Amino acid sequence: QVQLVESGGGLVQAGGSLRLSCAVSGRTDSSYIMGWFRQAPGKEREFVAAGTWTGRITTYSNFAKGRFTSSVDDAKNTVYLQMNNLKPEDTAVYHCAARQGGMSNSVNAASYPWWGQGTQVTVSS
Repeated sequence: QVQLVESGGGLVQAGGSLRLSCAVSGRTDSSYIMGWFRQAPGKEREFVAAGTWTGRITTYSNFAKGRFTSSVDDAKNTVYLQMNNLKPEDTAVYHCAARQGGMSNSVNAASYPWWGQGTQVTVSS
């Protein structure tokens, strides 16, 4: 059973940066796809980024490209989401998620069986 615990959220001014962490336990090999999703109040959960555990392949939503970077520290069993130049519209609860298999359909939240509890990110203007 894979367990995910996010941390690193908080309140930041527009233009600032945050680094979210997702501690992973119960992983059995390197075949996992790690995803980041976010959900703002009154909105549906949306895709942010996803990548292979090895880091060879990473994909981002259009709003994340150039501002967000997802990375993996295999030794620490931790996935990071570095977020720069944050905007008020980035305010949301951010979740990490995990699944096994390839990158196909990695933007689809329903394809991930394991989820963290989420961490709140609030960006003030």
